[in-house]
Amino acid sequence: MDAQRPLLVFDSGVGGLSVLDAIRRRLPTAPIVYVADSGGFPYGTKSEAEIAARVPALLGRLVERYRPRLVVIACNTASTIALAAVRAALDLPIVGTVPAIKPAALASTTRAIGVLGTNATVRQPYVDRLAAEFAADCAVVRHGSARLVELAEAALRGNPGDAEDYREVMAGLFDQPGGEAIDTVVLACTHFPLVAGQLAAASPRPLAFVDGAEGIARRVVTLTQGQPWPEQPSQGIAVFTSDADVSALEPTLAARGLGRIERL
Repeated sequence: MDAQRPLLVFDSGVGGLSVLDAIRRRLPTAPIVYVADSGGFPYGTKSEAEIAARVPALLGRLVERYRPRLVVIACNTASTIALAAVRAALDLPIVGTVPAIKPAALASTTRAIGVLGTNATVRQPYVDRLAAEFAADCAVVRHGSARLVELAEAALRGNPGDAEDYREVMAGLFDQPGGEAIDTVVLACTHFPLVAGQLAAASPRPLAFVDGAEGIARRVVTLTQGQPWPEQPSQGIAVFTSDADVSALEPTLAARGLGRIERL
């Protein structure tokens, strides 16, 4: 294993940076290729068929170009729909992202949890199975929000948004039957931890927010155990799949060691 072979972290946009942050804390010198599928963004409003066709093909091209040692699909929507197909198509370790329903159920004292994700994620049968297996004794209230993905993308471009926007998102959970008892919220989209502070401020009462980033980072460490890494961190690469202007993102990317921008 060449120490310079990167980890490839893939998302529809910049939400996967929340997962990258967790990986960086454990593997600070790992070479990184971060891919934002700006040409396909947003995934949460697309059909299952569109995502199932796009993600494996795109990752095949990326793996061929960058030769990563491991791929992280840092996107709940892509993982719940296309993870099995990607694993079947690519001959290297693939780490997916799933809604953190199990830790939320363990944390909840009221036995009522909220699941905040994209429209595509919250309607998946996979989420039904997680809830049945790990939260059978809990009320599980789901809300899909394309608007919150937009707010998180804007926040990383320096536009924090309006507090009322976040209150409306949280009302989508609380105004449903059983919503008044929620004490723990699953952030089932990797964009959402990036605006967890705004969500907490917009909530009518204290809540626990849980996401899967730390679990993903632990899995990456396990799967790469014993492999060599560079002694010093190197400049990472941020890849975008469209010609969209990303200049407003450059400070956020540079702060995470992604100093080089490429297009696919």
